[in-house]
This record gives sequence, structure tokens and C-alpha cells, in this order.
Amino acid sequence: MSANESTHLPMSDSHVVVTGSSSGIGKATAIEMAKQGARKVLIHYRSNIRGAEGTAKEIEGFGASATLCQADLSVSEDRERLVEVAFREMGNIDAWVNNAGVDVLTGEIASLDFEKKLEKLLTVDLVGTISLSRMVVARWRLLGNKPVPPSMTFIGWDQAMKGMEGDAGQMFGPVKAAVMAYASNLAQSVAPNIRVNTVAPGWIKTAWGSETTEYWSERAKSQALMNRWGEPNDVARAVVFLSQKDNQFFTGQTLEVNGGWNRRYHQG
Repeated sequence: MSANESTHLPMSDSHVVVTGSSSGIGKATAIEMAKQGARKVLIHYRSNIRGAEGTAKEIEGFGASATLCQADLSVSEDRERLVEVAFREMGNIDAWVNNAGVDVLTGEIASLDFEKKLEKLLTVDLVGTISLSRMVVARWRLLGNKPVPPSMTFIGWDQAMKGMEGDAGQMFGPVKAAVMAYASNLAQSVAPNIRVNTVAPGWIKTAWGSETTEYWSERAKSQALMNRWGEPNDVARAVVFLSQKDNQFFTGQTLEVNGGWNRRYHQG
């Protein structure tokens, strides 16, 4: 990609941080940022170093530089270190994406009981995300107001307020609704110097979607007007739209990425 070509891309010359970018939506977002012209991308991970390195390799293939940072967002010292590394290594951060979250549907955590899963979601997805965001905002404020306001994007869930039956709905619904509410309140607090938005994915084919039963697969497709699973890249493109420097009149919004909610769907 030539320098002339990159200047016309949505994220041209941007410095970006994507938490939880070793796999899934976070990985797709980090790569899409580089594909759309980002100059520097910080890849955050908790334990999946191999996945983070894979993200870095793909990012570098688009001409961006990649910085890796390990941090457990349930630990306050790790959150502080992530912010310190991000601002030291990036110099200036144009877009921060709060994507990291606990996977309670696959892996070892899937075997825990409801309360322990909920506790982990609250600790990382809610408390960790809020704490981290406040630290980032404080650093932005210390650096002073900029002609182009930086962007912070949160990842919510399209069914958080609509409601879904079962334990998954009772766990993810309250947690993601709280994240989305925090984002809306933060947007009111920091405008016009910082933009804050939320992307609320629907049925996205990440690790759980790739392994789930035929019932859930058919349900995921049927509940979207586009009659298919969403892909991580679908969410990534929405995050890029919200994060780009030219999109300065867009803040305090929630953008649903669900293929259009199918109101004709009837659960059997």
C-alpha cells in the first residue's frame, strides 16, 4: 500500500488500541484498523500470546506497526500498566476500543456455575472496562484538547435490553446493559473533547458459534433479516466507522450489528 493510497483510508495515520485483540471480534477489529490505514495498533491480550502474535503478523502485512501488551483486566495494576504502555509506545492515541471480555461459554470457565461466571463477567467486562476507560480518559485530558477528538468504542450486545431466555441471557444481559449505560453516560461527560460510542453485536460467529448446536445455529440465522450469522469482520467494520477521524459528529450512539432484527421470527 502506497503512502498516497493510505491517506484516503478511514483510519489513515491513526494510532489505535484494541483490547482483547488476540482472537474473535478484537482480532478482526485490530486487523481492519490496519487495513483501513492505521499506522500503529496496540494488541492487548491476557494469555493468548500465540493469537496476539498472529494478529500482529497480519497487521504488519498492511504496513502498520504492532505493539503487544499482556494484561489481566481483572487486576488494577495490570490495567494501569496497559494504559502506561499504550500512551508511552503509541505517543498519541486516536481510537481506543474496549473489546476485551471473559468467554464463559467455551473453555474451562464454561464448567463453572452461574454465580462464578457472573462474577467473572462483572469483574472484567464491567468493572475492569469502566476502570480502564476512566484511566484512558484521564490521560487524554492531561494531554489537552485536540482539533480532532479521540474516539472510544465499547462493545455491547443487541439483546441486552430486549431480553433472552436462559442463563446466558441472565448473565450477559445485565452486564452488557450496564456497559452500554456507562458508555452513554461517559459520552455525556466528556463531549465535545472525546467521542464515545457503542457497537452492539447480535449473533456473531466467534468461538462459541463455531461449536454450537444446530438449534442455535439455525436460530442465529433466522433472527437476522440477512438470514446468516454475523462475522467478526462485520463488527470490525462498524467499529472503524465509529472510530474514524472524519466522523466527528457521531457520539453517544449505539450501533447494532445484527443483520437486522427479524421481527417475524417465532421461537418454537
